[in-house]
Amino acid sequence: MRLADKVIIVTGSCTGIGKAIAERCVAEGAKVIIHGLEQDLGEAVAAKLGSLKSVLHIEDLTAPDAPQHVVDVALQTFGRLDAVVNNAALVISSNIHTTDAAFLRKVLEVNTVAPLTLIKAALPHLSKNRGCVLNIGSVNAWSGEPNLLAYSISKGALMTMTRNLGDTLHRENGVRVNQINPGWVLTENEAQRKHEQGLPEDWYKAIPDVFAPAGRIIWPAEMAAAAIYWLADESGPISGQVVDLEQHPFMGRNPPKDASTLTPTTS
Repeated sequence: MRLADKVIIVTGSCTGIGKAIAERCVAEGAKVIIHGLEQDLGEAVAAKLGSLKSVLHIEDLTAPDAPQHVVDVALQTFGRLDAVVNNAALVISSNIHTTDAAFLRKVLEVNTVAPLTLIKAALPHLSKNRGCVLNIGSVNAWSGEPNLLAYSISKGALMTMTRNLGDTLHRENGVRVNQINPGWVLTENEAQRKHEQGLPEDWYKAIPDVFAPAGRIIWPAEMAAAAIYWLADESGPISGQVVDLEQHPFMGRNPPKDASTLTPTTS
């Protein structure tokens, strides 16, 4: 198995992409710390994976001592720490008119500052085991949609952080840092968001080709499959890299003028 005996923190893993990554990590031989804010959903994930392979920690990562708490849970439960997956994020709509300083700071705290503080708390243990960090970003990091201003800014900052730490921590601590940028993924939260925006319950079954050449959008399990490569030793010395995972060229694309108004929120 590709992750045999590794201990991995996966933030935001009670639902969606994080949940899929946690499940795939266990399938590949790892033990995982499930993290999130939804106690009932987290307990369901932990029950599915089993107490020998997982432990649940519920806490807001923006709390001052939360990153250290998550690291301590890993060490106390499994005795080591090999990798951190920074997946937890606040996906929230805003534009230039609705984004004030307080709102932007809130989004940055969750999506950029919390991943940094968790890396700092985990670093001594990752260094000991020549471990790695995988940040889960978004294709919105490159520019972003008009109604995702604060979110896009936070993911752009995360991408710069990945490249910076991917260089410095690899040289100084032997810790690799990489990032995947998911495109439009059919998570539970995304399905609910679009339904709340007025789309029918089965909106994802009829997405225009311009957004989904494959006839569907990406599944969380497909993101999880990609994540395993970066968490496994087979990715070798590669560090400081950001990979976009979408089903069409994201930058420089020219969609038809009659493209549907149905736009992705993405991860």
